[in-house]
Amino acid sequence: MKRFSLIKKHRLLGILISQCSSKYPPKCTVMVCSIDISEKPTLNDPILIEGLPGIGFVANIVAIHLIKELKAKLFVQIFSSSFQDFAITTGDGGARTPINELYYVKRDGERDLIIWYGNTQALTTVGQYELVGKVLDIAQEFGCRFVVSIGGFKKDEAQPIPGIYSTATDLETMQQALDLGTKVMVGHVFGIAGISIGMAKIRDMKGFSLLVDTPGMNPDVNAAKYALITLGKYLFLDVDLSGLEASGDEIKKMLESFGVVRSITEEKKKEEQQLRWFI
Repeated sequence: MKRFSLIKKHRLLGILISQCSSKYPPKCTVMVCSIDISEKPTLNDPILIEGLPGIGFVANIVAIHLIKELKAKLFVQIFSSSFQDFAITTGDGGARTPINELYYVKRDGERDLIIWYGNTQALTTVGQYELVGKVLDIAQEFGCRFVVSIGGFKKDEAQPIPGIYSTATDLETMQQALDLGTKVMVGHVFGIAGISIGMAKIRDMKGFSLLVDTPGMNPDVNAAKYALITLGKYLFLDVDLSGLEASGDEIKKMLESFGVVRSITEEKKKEEQQLRWFI
C-alpha cells in the first residue's frame, strides 16, 4: 500500500511538472532548464539548424560560422542543471558558463532561420530529451516546422571529400536529403543530432540530419565546409567560406577553455564515453 502511494505521488509529480511546463512557458522554476527569451521576432516559416558540439565539432563550426556570416541575432539563452557543473573564468575576472543559445536570421524571399548554438550538450539522457523538448517548444512557438541537425560520422582517417549521410522524419524528406548528394545513414545516431530528428517526428514536424565523415578527435573544418555546402543547397544560401578556418579556431579555443579537446587527446581509450554526449 505504501509502495502504491509512492508510485502515485511520483506520477502526480510528473503530471504537475508537465502542466507547469505547458502553463508557464518558457520559464518554470520546477523544471531544470532555465530559459531567457530576450526578444520575440516575427519569423517566416523558420528552419531550425542544430549546431551543438559533436563528433569532429562539425555542427559547432557550422553554427558559429553561420551566426557570424549572416549576422544572426541572439534571442534565447538556455541554462540547464544537466550541463557541466563548472564555470570558466575570463581574463577580466568574469565567468563563462555552459550554455545553449538560439539566434535568428531574417531573409528576404526565403524562409527565416533559427540557429541553435552552444558550448555543450546535456550530460544525461533525461537532460538531453528535456533540452531538445524545450528548444522545439520555442522553435514551434515562432512558427518552425522543419529541423536540420548536423553532426559527425566517425571514420578512422580524414578524407579530402568526406561522405555525408542522412536520416529523416519521413520518406519524402529523406528524398530531399538524398537529392542534396547525401547517402542513407544506417545505424544509430546518438545525442542531439539523433534526438532532435526523432522528437521532431513525434511533434509532426519534418527534418533531416547531415552527418559528415570525420576522424572526430578535433574540430574538423573540412567536414564543416562540406556540411555548409550541402546545407546551403537546401537553404538556397551562398555562404562565404573564406573565414571558416577562423571559425574552427574559435571553436577550438572555446573547447580548450572547457578542457574538452585536451581530455579527448589524453584519454583516447575512453573516447566512446567522452563523446557519448557529443555526436
